[in-house]
Amino acid sequence: MELWIVSSLVFLINIPFGYWRANVKSKSLQWILAIHIPVPFVILLRIYSDIGFAFYTYPLIVGAYFLGQYTGVKLSRSRKQSGYFTTSCLVMDYYRSIKSN
Repeated sequence: MELWIVSSLVFLINIPFGYWRANVKSKSLQWILAIHIPVPFVILLRIYSDIGFAFYTYPLIVGAYFLGQYTGVKLSRSRKQSGYFTTSCLVMDYYRSIKSN
């Protein structure tokens, strides 16, 4: 059960970072940071949730990591296609869209 909770948290943590990554130049410093900053959080989640680093946990955690990044990119692209002004910060973009309505 804990593995599913940790996977869900990994997914949610990575959505804003995927959003950030979609709005910066590919292979730039910000792009690399958007991919790598969540890694220590994932490691801390693994340690403090007691799921450890057993091999069977990797497919689910890695899948949640990449799915969160992918979801963030898709959110950014859908907001751009809808005509919203987008920055690199998911939270501020949604705050501005709620505030303006």
